[in-house]
Amino acid sequence: MPASAPSVGPAFTGWLPGVDSLCYGGDYNPEQWPEEVWEQDVRLMREAGVNLVSIGIFSWALLEPREGEFDFTLLDRVIDLLHANGIRVDLGTPTAAPPAWFYATYPDARAVTRDGVPLGPGSRGMVSPSSPEYRRAAVRIARELARRYGRHPALALWHVHNEYGAPVSDDYSVHAQRAWRDWLRSRYGTLDTLNAAWGTAFWGQVYGDWEHVQVPAAAASAVNPAQRLDFARFTDSALLACFTAERDVIREYSDVPVTTNFMAAECPATDLFRWAREVDIVSNDHYLTAANPRGEVGLALAADLTRSVAGGKPWLLLEHSTSAVNWQPRNVAKRPGEMARNSLSHLGRGADAIMFFQWRASRSGAEKFHSAMLPHAGTGSRVWREVVELGANLARLGELRGTRVRADVALLWDPESFWAQDLEWRPSEAAGHRERVDAFYDRLWRDGHTVDLARPEQDLSGYKLVVAPASYLLTVDGAASLTRYVEGGGTLLVSYFSGIVDEHDAVHPGGFLAPLRDALGVTVEEFLPLRDGAHLTVTYDGGPAAGSAPRPDSPAGVELTGANRAGTELTGTDQAGVELTGTDRAGTELTGTVWADDLTLAGADVVATYVDGPKPGGAAVTRHRHGAGTGWYVSTNFDVETLSALMTDVYADAGLPSSGIPEDLEVIRRHGDGTEYVIAINHGGDDAKLPLDGSARDLLTGDETSGSVVVPAGAVRVLRRDG
Repeated sequence: MPASAPSVGPAFTGWLPGVDSLCYGGDYNPEQWPEEVWEQDVRLMREAGVNLVSIGIFSWALLEPREGEFDFTLLDRVIDLLHANGIRVDLGTPTAAPPAWFYATYPDARAVTRDGVPLGPGSRGMVSPSSPEYRRAAVRIARELARRYGRHPALALWHVHNEYGAPVSDDYSVHAQRAWRDWLRSRYGTLDTLNAAWGTAFWGQVYGDWEHVQVPAAAASAVNPAQRLDFARFTDSALLACFTAERDVIREYSDVPVTTNFMAAECPATDLFRWAREVDIVSNDHYLTAANPRGEVGLALAADLTRSVAGGKPWLLLEHSTSAVNWQPRNVAKRPGEMARNSLSHLGRGADAIMFFQWRASRSGAEKFHSAMLPHAGTGSRVWREVVELGANLARLGELRGTRVRADVALLWDPESFWAQDLEWRPSEAAGHRERVDAFYDRLWRDGHTVDLARPEQDLSGYKLVVAPASYLLTVDGAASLTRYVEGGGTLLVSYFSGIVDEHDAVHPGGFLAPLRDALGVTVEEFLPLRDGAHLTVTYDGGPAAGSAPRPDSPAGVELTGANRAGTELTGTDQAGVELTGTDRAGTELTGTVWADDLTLAGADVVATYVDGPKPGGAAVTRHRHGAGTGWYVSTNFDVETLSALMTDVYADAGLPSSGIPEDLEVIRRHGDGTEYVIAINHGGDDAKLPLDGSARDLLTGDETSGSVVVPAGAVRVLRRDG
């Protein structure tokens, strides 16, 4: 990953104290069980290879049964028992589940929905993050825990709160109202500046008194989008302030690293790049979307995002599931081997801890049908056998700890842009950010390219290809960064509805796509979204070689030759001598949906043309040489399959060779000092052959192989290659 990627850990730069291996374990909730079960638990943990468990996350009512009165008897016994059995502790602060007495004592601390409904107790989830009473109570319990256990020899990690922003993030309470005005005063200084930023001259919304500025609760019509965007920023800041308050008081008593478990790619309320600067080690929770038969792709996206916000450093998977989860519409169980494939995909993408929710399945409560390491069926079950096998395999893979993943492709991920794009009254409700992100990521996954997620403003020069699938909000600095990237020799691909507004959700001077005019050689005169269910036809007129001369000056040194003849095979060589082959697709018809643009060319070449739809004969896809690089613009919605034709030529521009592996074979590489680890995961129903350059040893089986390795259907191979 480029050196300029966001760094993490202002106070901690090492690994978990007392841990010299990959971590394996899960959430442990002994308070749900009689004490005689605990001895059985730790015996079975040792059998499974567990070396780290998370405890105390939902224990506030037990630890502080009445306000200001603390009882650590149960926690003392549990921690000592784990320590005596060589199991390290990730100690949670229980502030995601305030006790009943808190709700009764401070009823106005409840979070309030946008429609004005206060949210009560009886569930998990946070009260108002802006409530002073909540903040005081949260810091108090965190301080007491840190005083008592901050230097306990079993302690390896502090785990603040749980999944900030889930299941509820927004709060429109009286506490939020006061904190919101304070936040706005700090951000804008004066009402004149705020009015200008929000464009309040529209619809007569001008504010003359700070007390008149309200939280953007439900209103008669669409609420000012700049106001709502700022409220999303405020919400993120309020949640982060809760975390840092607990973290700071813990650091007064303990030098053990502090984290909080993200929900990367699944909890849009938090700007994880910002949060990563505040934690000592980045950690994540991930659960497959059961309705998605290709859930492994969403898993990979979440893992790549977690690694990226960690600045490329190893990270912790603190929760995933052994099998089914029970809070999705259909409680789909994982198939044999799927848990191992999921776990080793996280490992391959940089996780140095593989953990689950939870250790022992609960008999009561809302998640009693959630799978666990020790399921209701007990140690005679398939899940338990796979849990034990995974623990043994992770022990064999300990040498991967601390190694890094490298990526040649960056996909832009900007939470502020996503917050803005998904507000109401956009040109098409079908033009949400996540669909385009998922489609382009899936295409890159199928094509065997490892991906970092990046912000537009960061230094992107270390990547051969940057994809902007949904950059609706693009700041002037972000656009300048992307333009410099192209000028310096990079290949940039931008999808429709990007480069539209600035940080205040105001259209850029010069119109749609104006900030990227130099990089892309095109602007948008008018949006032409399609009706629901409509589609259009695009003729693909050819990629980089179509009617062009060889390009010895391309960013990767790629030389492509060939005439503009449909079906002609093109061959080139990159700087490393890797052969590139492709097909000139001139005349190929492609289908688009959702969107079209009326484009104005400003130097770009047209490589695809609309046959029909709202702009027949108009440019659909363009390609522009700028400086030493190339900018592509795609003005319609191609699905994952259709993107294949386009991306083949984009890869050629970027000097990215074909992976040459079957589409269902996931291959990731981690790199150490002079050693490469190849993690090959076969998600398909047939055996797959992975070509290898030289020889390798399978760390799971001990087998030596050379030239290629067969990965059986549903299996995983972890290969070590030296030199």
